[in-house]
Amino acid sequence: MKVSKDNIEVKMEIPGATVRQRTDFGDASGYGKISGEYFSLSAGVDTTPLFIGLEGNLCQCPHWGYVLSGQITTTNVDGIEESVNAKDLFYWPPGHNVKVNQDAEIIMFSPQKEHTHVINHMIEMVKQ
Repeated sequence: MKVSKDNIEVKMEIPGATVRQRTDFGDASGYGKISGEYFSLSAGVDTTPLFIGLEGNLCQCPHWGYVLSGQITTTNVDGIEESVNAKDLFYWPPGHNVKVNQDAEIIMFSPQKEHTHVINHMIEMVKQ
């Protein structure tokens, strides 16, 4: 799921502040600690080979985030692709791969235990 800033409902607007809220933007129930993450990614990065060996050869961790710049395309377990662009909020459910179309800077929030497992797996794949 993604949503552009302009498509998020304005809940409150006063001089100097606009509050927008998108409800039902993913579910974090059942997860413990969340990590805040800042990724700088170059065009051409593709996680597909790094996720080999994970369940379904996909990242099984959900992520909530914001694209500061660039463009990224995810492919889910059903083969459905979705691109997120600068100024998009996003939710990536478990079961995805990532390809970077344009140099990108993103902020993500992820369940710490699950994403640490994925990051450690990627580190091991790079060592091979």
